[in-house]
Amino acid sequence: MRNMLKEQRERRGWSQGELARRLGVSRQTINAVETDKYDPSLPLALRMAKLFGVSVPDLFKDDWEPQDDED
Repeated sequence: MRNMLKEQRERRGWSQGELARRLGVSRQTINAVETDKYDPSLPLALRMAKLFGVSVPDLFKDDWEPQDDED
C-alpha cells in the first residue's frame, strides 16, 4: 500500500509534528505511517482523509487485486 500522506502534508507546509497535533497522535505515528512501517487504524485513516479533504482510497493507494478462483 502506498500512501500520499507525506505529499498532502508537505503541500500544506505542515511538519510531522503539526499534522500529529491536528490529528491528536504522536509525531512518531505520523512518521511510521509516512514510511509504511505502520498502517493507521480505520478511524485514524478517516480523520486523515477528512483533514485533507480527500477520500481514504485517494490517500492510501492499494495495488492489491483479487485473484480469480479458476481451479
